[in-house]
Amino acid sequence: MGPNPKRILLTGGAGFIGSHVAEALLRRGATLSIVDNLDNFYSPSRKRLNLKEIGNAGTYEFFEADVRDMDALRKIAERVQPEIVIHLAARAGVRPSIEQPALYESVNVAGTLNLLEMARAFKVERFVFGSSSSVYGIANTVPFCEDDLNTRPISPYAATKLAGELMCYTYAHLYGLTTLCLRFFTVYGPRQRPDLAIHKFTALIESGKPIPVYGDGSMGRDYTYVDDIVAGVVASLEYVPQSKLPFEVFNLGNSHPVRLAELITHLEAATGKEARQERLPDQPGDVPITWANIDKAKRLLGYAPKTSMERGLRNFVAWYRATLTSAGNG
Repeated sequence: MGPNPKRILLTGGAGFIGSHVAEALLRRGATLSIVDNLDNFYSPSRKRLNLKEIGNAGTYEFFEADVRDMDALRKIAERVQPEIVIHLAARAGVRPSIEQPALYESVNVAGTLNLLEMARAFKVERFVFGSSSSVYGIANTVPFCEDDLNTRPISPYAATKLAGELMCYTYAHLYGLTTLCLRFFTVYGPRQRPDLAIHKFTALIESGKPIPVYGDGSMGRDYTYVDDIVAGVVASLEYVPQSKLPFEVFNLGNSHPVRLAELITHLEAATGKEARQERLPDQPGDVPITWANIDKAKRLLGYAPKTSMERGLRNFVAWYRATLTSAGNG
């Protein structure tokens, strides 16, 4: 954080990525306030456990509030006077967004707008927005590059993330608010959400059930270990915008796409068990590949992912088994 630790407001801090970011901020001496509504997209008790674990890294203030509630956000901002906002709260997931597009729009677009308004009103110095590789959609060229404006989101979730980025640009342009949009590429690691592939597949392998394989297994994902993502988020707090317009988009990925078939082989090695597979047709909203060009983040943020798939998956499986034993459920 440099010599003067900041007052930071982190939304979605009880979630998977948010809880890891929270720990890193506390270890760097930040004065941290977390806003999370502990929604039931997955078990709120898991999020409470995350909050408890964050407490091992330092003290913070927690506000149970929804980003759609502008009055609540205003009261929180009045109390904590944030200098930096890191906005990670969102309804996540491609497939559920196809079933509930209005919910995704209200949380991810209107919620982001509320936070930008709050940042403007309270003269926040910097706004960091957790975006997603899904904004690229069916892009023509891989690896995906930030200055490729040919974004073609193919799910409501992806469209809401792109809308959030555009809103950030608008606030940078109108009010000179420094806004940085970080496009996360398929993040995994301890505390990963149970609906995500690595968590889901591990649970199925461990219990001897078949893994659903959509399409021919050639679908590629740029899996990025959570510690590497956190390092990118922390680096973005120090970044000085290069142009008059204080807006920037960064890919945070690993730049090594892994095919689904390959991932399953890696998981078999990490668990020491054989995976049974069930072949199914392609799913709507799924892009064939995600692949980050991370040159810009390397150059401007000093971003350098360090965790190999093998090590990352071993860490995840160890965490999964430990939580299974302590909680008696997955």
